[in-house]
Amino acid sequence: MDADLSFLDTDMHSHLLPGIDDGLQEVEQSVEFIKDLKSLGYQKLICTPHILSDLYPNSPETILPRLKLVREALNKAGVEMQVEAAAEYMMDHTFSELISKSKKEDLLTIGGDYILVEMSYLSASPNFEQTIFDLRMLGLQPILAHPERYSYYHKEFEQYEHFKDLGCKLQVNLLSLSGAYGPHVKKTAEKLFKNQMVDFLGTDMHHSRHLAMLKSLATKKDFYEMVMGAGLLNKTLRQAK
Repeated sequence: MDADLSFLDTDMHSHLLPGIDDGLQEVEQSVEFIKDLKSLGYQKLICTPHILSDLYPNSPETILPRLKLVREALNKAGVEMQVEAAAEYMMDHTFSELISKSKKEDLLTIGGDYILVEMSYLSASPNFEQTIFDLRMLGLQPILAHPERYSYYHKEFEQYEHFKDLGCKLQVNLLSLSGAYGPHVKKTAEKLFKNQMVDFLGTDMHHSRHLAMLKSLATKKDFYEMVMGAGLLNKTLRQAK
């Protein structure tokens, strides 16, 4: 079947801004990838570079100029696409310190009220609950990035229910449903869908292999049967700034 992700409308998790983290490195790549995502049916892309203390010490001062660069390159290439920037914040000690001295408007958010957060793949963030509480007190709605990829929770599914109880939205990676990260991640992602716990689907796009796998996934009938009717919120982000 034809690849068509237009039902999602908006991608809210990607690493398309060039030379800023482990995603794309050249602005020319950014333009080509955005063209491909447009051909798949996306109308808006929210880029979310990593903010990870010493490894990727990004901030609005490093991210927003890259957004401007990409927008200018798209305009020059005649590519019409709404592109915004937020961030994917690692919930570590540095992030705890940042939110303790920040206002809502100081943080790079999605649609003004959402904030994308992640944990290490090795172990859970020890300050997770306090961080979520602090973000809620700032008036922000946390979105936990790719919870299906945290293997230490695979045998503790009740933890995902706990995240929801704490007020987190859950964002699953599209490629998790393709088996790109292994069978256990795929199984967990499918279980989250079966339990109606997924709020957003994101590409988490980093490189050409991801793009090829996304194009393949988007031709699978069973993928659409899994996600259609799940009440995903991606489309609600179109008009949000």
